[in-house]
Amino acid sequence: MESQYPNSLTDCGVIDRNEIDPGRSIVLVPKSHHCATTEKQRVDYQTYRKQFLTWLLKVGKNEEKAEGYSPYTVYATGYRTAAFDRWMWEQRGGYRIPPKQEDATAYIEDVAFSDRSQSTKGKIQEALGRYSRWLSYKYGMDEWEFSYSFDGSGSNDHPADFLTIEERQAVRQAALNEGSIPAYSGLTVAEREQWGEYIAQVMDKPFTSVRQEDWNRVGGWKITSLVWTSLDAGLRPVEVGRAKVSWVDTDNDLLRIPKEESSKNRGNWLVSLTDRTSSALERWLKEREYREKYEGTDALWLTRSGNPYASQSLSRLLKRLCREADISTDTRQLSWYAIRHSVGTYMTKERDLAATKAQLRHKNAATTMKYDRVPVEDRQDALDRM
Repeated sequence: MESQYPNSLTDCGVIDRNEIDPGRSIVLVPKSHHCATTEKQRVDYQTYRKQFLTWLLKVGKNEEKAEGYSPYTVYATGYRTAAFDRWMWEQRGGYRIPPKQEDATAYIEDVAFSDRSQSTKGKIQEALGRYSRWLSYKYGMDEWEFSYSFDGSGSNDHPADFLTIEERQAVRQAALNEGSIPAYSGLTVAEREQWGEYIAQVMDKPFTSVRQEDWNRVGGWKITSLVWTSLDAGLRPVEVGRAKVSWVDTDNDLLRIPKEESSKNRGNWLVSLTDRTSSALERWLKEREYREKYEGTDALWLTRSGNPYASQSLSRLLKRLCREADISTDTRQLSWYAIRHSVGTYMTKERDLAATKAQLRHKNAATTMKYDRVPVEDRQDALDRM
C-alpha cells in the first residue's frame, strides 16, 4: 500500500535520515520516521511535507521574486526539520502538525546543551528559521523567536543580535529620510489636484498657492512611521503585516492591539509610543487617505505591490537603512527582530522586566528574562547604592 505514496519530490524512494548527500533525492519522509508514525499519519505527513519542501524549492528564499533554495539546501533543510518533527512527537506527546513556538523553543534548548558543534547548531537553527517562515506563509503563524543565535560558520553561540542605542538613533534618522509622495510628472490632472490638497494641508498654505516645486518639499511618511513604530513597540514581522489603522491612538500615544488581532492572540495590549512616533503616524494616516491602494482596507502599511509586509521585505528594509546609516552588518545576522531585541534590552535596562514584558507583549515571564543583560558595572553601581 505504501507504494501509492511517493516519498520523494523526484519519486525516487527513501534514504537514511543521517545521510546528507547532494546527489540524493529530496525526501519527504525519512525512512526512520516510518516506525514513529502509523500508516494514516504517514500519509498525512507526506502531504504536509510535500507542501513545505516544494515551497522551499520554488519560492522559499525570496517570495516576492519567486526564488527558491538550491536542491541541496532543500534536501538538508528537509532532514533537519524532519528530525525536529520526530523529536517533538517523541518528547512532547505524539504525532501532531504543525509545531508551535514552545516546541521549537524546547528543541533549540535541547540543541544548545547537546554535544553538537557550533556549526551544526547553527545549521539546525537556520533550518528551523526556514520552517517557521513557511508556517507563517501557510498558516499565518507567528515566526519563531529564540534566545540563542548560533553561528553556522562555527563560532560561539551568542544572544540574538540587537541594535545599540546609537544604532537605533541612526536607523531612526535614516527612516526619517525615506519616502516620497507621487512625482508630479507621473500624475493625471485629477490626481495632481488631489495631491495638491494634501500638500496644502501639510504645508499649511492655501490650495491656490501650491506650486509644482512643492512636490519636492513634501516627503512620504509610510516607512518613517513603520520603522519608528517598530522601534517603540518592538513589532514582530507578523504584527507589522497585521497592523491596522484602528490600532492607532495618537491622542494618547498608544497602539491598542485587540485580543483577536494581537500576535499570539493572548490578550488586549496597550503599547506605548513616543511623541515623535505618534506625530509620524498622524502624518502617515493623513497621507494614506490619498493612496489608492489603501481604499477598502484597514491595513496600516502595505508594500509597494500592495501586499502586507513580511519577514523578508522587512529584513531588506532594515539592511538598507543600516547601509544608509553606515551601520556595518558584515559580521552580524541582523533581521527585523534586531529592532525588537533592542527594545527588550534597553527597556529592561532603563526600567525593569515588568515594563519589558508589557511593551513586548510577552505572556511568559521566562521569555522576557533573556533581556536581563544588565552590564556588570551597572550591577556594581546598584550594590554601592544598596
